[in-house]
Amino acid sequence: MTELLAVAVITILAVISPGPDFAMVTRNSYAYGRGSGLMAAFGIACGVQVHVFYTVLGIALIITSSPTLFMAMKALGAAYLIYLGYKSLTSRSTLEPGSANGPHPSAGKAFAMGFLTNALNPKTMLFVVATYSQVVQVSNSLAVNFAYGLFMSFSHWVWFSFVALFFSAEALRQRMLARQRVIDRVIGVALIGLGLSLVVPR
Repeated sequence: MTELLAVAVITILAVISPGPDFAMVTRNSYAYGRGSGLMAAFGIACGVQVHVFYTVLGIALIITSSPTLFMAMKALGAAYLIYLGYKSLTSRSTLEPGSANGPHPSAGKAFAMGFLTNALNPKTMLFVVATYSQVVQVSNSLAVNFAYGLFMSFSHWVWFSFVALFFSAEALRQRMLARQRVIDRVIGVALIGLGLSLVVPR
């Protein structure tokens, strides 16, 4: 019970902390509507499973013990975040308040954005690896370890679905759409900053 509680608390705190997942879901939800935000949230939840699988199967030990592999993964994740930030920063597409017109991404594309944002995020990797190595007992069965992983995904799905519902609420969405150029640039700068923070030495 103590282990389960520790995993639950660590997961919830990690999920609600602001990061690239939050920025991406926020933009998809206010710019393209509830469906796009919810699909991105589902993609994030599925992306968590990538980290769970290689951690439970032991591959994470190889990644974290090899500085070159770890840096390569950080660089790949940073490049994707910077790409998303650049797209948001330079976006010239606009949606008129009260209008459904505009370049809406397909459900598959919204899902893929969420999936890749999380799957390529080394901070999520470190969270998952730290949880399994510091909290979860090595004597646990694979079923128990994967059950913890499903809880992590479920927590991400619930939180980011809430974020999607909040930012796609019509009244708030219309106010944000009226200032979308400014908001897109703020989100773009945030994503680029998050990407750079992964590779710039501290």
